[in-house]
Amino acid sequence: MSLLEVEGLQAGYGPVTVVRDLSFNVEEGKVVAILGANGAGKTTTLRALSGVARAHGRVSFDGTQLIGRPPEWIVRRGLAHVPEGRGNFASLTVEENLRLGAYVRKDGAKAREDMQRCFEYFPRLEERRTQAAGSLSGGEQQMLAVARGLMLRPRLMLLDEPSHGLSPLITREVFKILRTVAEEGTTLLIVEQNANLVLDFADHAYVLETGRLVLDGSAEEIGADEGVRRSYLGMV
Repeated sequence: MSLLEVEGLQAGYGPVTVVRDLSFNVEEGKVVAILGANGAGKTTTLRALSGVARAHGRVSFDGTQLIGRPPEWIVRRGLAHVPEGRGNFASLTVEENLRLGAYVRKDGAKAREDMQRCFEYFPRLEERRTQAAGSLSGGEQQMLAVARGLMLRPRLMLLDEPSHGLSPLITREVFKILRTVAEEGTTLLIVEQNANLVLDFADHAYVLETGRLVLDGSAEEIGADEGVRRSYLGMV
């Protein structure tokens, strides 16, 4: 069953249209990747889905239209966005950032349980729970951004370049946790420049070029096609 259905999406900023006539689906419980070169429209697509970029078309999340809805309304429906650049509140502590991730929830006891679960996922965050987010390493900040998104207890999590700026070791650690999150039932839509990494992780992949969908298929099929890898993913 499709949790997210996108049809004829046009998105951009001011008078500039970046994404053109984009249509794709994300099935519930799956990991889906959006791939493409810089400037292909990947980040703009996620921003349109979460209500922070100008958008037209049809975006249905669990049967509800998202286009025209404010970001807070979309968050309350269970869609979390972990943006490129992490988006943490630098002056707040780790724990305060996690509490903000659950600000739309009314179930305080469950939210506290989820915070503890995030600390189990990322023990380093528990060690630094009273430390300002701005003083964390890049890898720790990425862990915090993911954990803050999980505090919403989302049905769908959008992740924009989760490996950006991370060492290979930290990248593997973050993706190990994302695999656990997916196995526990959270649907993931991931934009990622590291195509090798995400194709090994995802169920399905869409490839964008200059704001348009040019290919889609199982992650295994996309990863195995040498022509696709050379032409669209910068891989050899």
